[in-house]
Amino acid sequence: MNLSIKHWLYAGAVGLLITACDNRLNVVPTQSIEQSQALNTEQDVQITLVGTYDGLSDVNLYGGGIQYIGDLMGDNRDVLFGGTYATIDEIWRKTVTTSNTVTRDFWLDGYNAINRANNVLSALTKVGEANRGNIEGQARFIRGALYFELVKAFGKSWNDGNPTANPGVPLVLTPTTSVTDADYRARNTVAEVYAQAIDDLTKAESLLPATQSGGTGFATKGAAAATLARIYLQQQNYASARDAANRVITSGTYALEDNFADVFNDATNGSEIIFKIIVTDQDGANDMNTFYASSPNQGRGDVRVQSKFRALYATGDVRGTFFNTAGQNTFTSKFNDQYGDVPVVRLAEMYLVRAETNLRLGTSVGASPLADVNLIRSRAKATALTTVDLAAILLERRLELAFEGQQLADIKRTAGTVGTVAYNANNLVLPIPQREIDTNKKLVQNPGY
Repeated sequence: MNLSIKHWLYAGAVGLLITACDNRLNVVPTQSIEQSQALNTEQDVQITLVGTYDGLSDVNLYGGGIQYIGDLMGDNRDVLFGGTYATIDEIWRKTVTTSNTVTRDFWLDGYNAINRANNVLSALTKVGEANRGNIEGQARFIRGALYFELVKAFGKSWNDGNPTANPGVPLVLTPTTSVTDADYRARNTVAEVYAQAIDDLTKAESLLPATQSGGTGFATKGAAAATLARIYLQQQNYASARDAANRVITSGTYALEDNFADVFNDATNGSEIIFKIIVTDQDGANDMNTFYASSPNQGRGDVRVQSKFRALYATGDVRGTFFNTAGQNTFTSKFNDQYGDVPVVRLAEMYLVRAETNLRLGTSVGASPLADVNLIRSRAKATALTTVDLAAILLERRLELAFEGQQLADIKRTAGTVGTVAYNANNLVLPIPQREIDTNKKLVQNPGY
């Protein structure tokens, strides 16, 4: 299937087809729509799929929100949030309220994109056999990835109590074309949501090609496997996480960039990025640039990296100098390009997943843990280690993946702390938005809110 970047221009039209949107030009009520009018042909389904990607790229999802929520909620003054957005300041201070609009829109936009994916999956009979598997795989990838992100944020960690009893998020697997009482769903358990995400991504991996004509902005076999590696790692299913990461590494589709800085340069990062959000000066937005970049780099300069964190890098490690200063403040250089694509998952992370899981299991599938860690350190010009333990691997994750959204997830799965706050504290789980609680009486609020 040829999905060119031009198709992103259809995103607004797709929103009219599958959501109740607030468009000033829209004079026909769109609270409901006759599905037979919306998805009649393969082209309709393809356009809807592109609209699903557009939803996934929203600034409250992989356009930045998912990443900075994961980092700021897990931050212990490694950074200082100096911005004027009270909603993001709440996230950084772990004092999120039920009316927080950032977390509200994370929920709303997540389910909006899931609904678009459900529309695609409901209309696969309209797609010819040549494209059907690829389209199904892409829709399942998006749905599975978003359910994983939602349950991580709004549900307790897998290792906190009983995931088969703890409430996760509602599973909606069919299109919502109009809102009735039947659409007000109770929260499925954490285990049920994980199972659905794994099912979607496992099927996606089996259906998707190794590469897409649109590049790494579209789901591939490797993107599905990499997301599965994250999910299994979060579950502490180390053998499955190791094997998924190893499939990505040994696929031959990806390669580490020679220079660390090139990973974050759209002109040079073609081989390492497994999945990203495409941003152009015509479409898309990069909220990592908005909040993490300095004002000379078109950002707001809100997230300021402290010397405490920079001191974790040893002398000679180029990652420890991948910062820039403006005035008295220091900023990461990972998101300097206002129109730069937003990386979601990259190959370096898969090496670190494989290293950690091999170490925990006492295996050397693909390579030894020491070899994988030193491969990442070598690229960073950091001194090679002679031995490696779990603490060293977890530190390497912090140094390599800083500001890429994995901080809180790592703290939770390893039962760590955010400062003095335990990994299973109530305020490290986002509240169900009050708007949803008020609308859907079947929803139960998280403890502490």
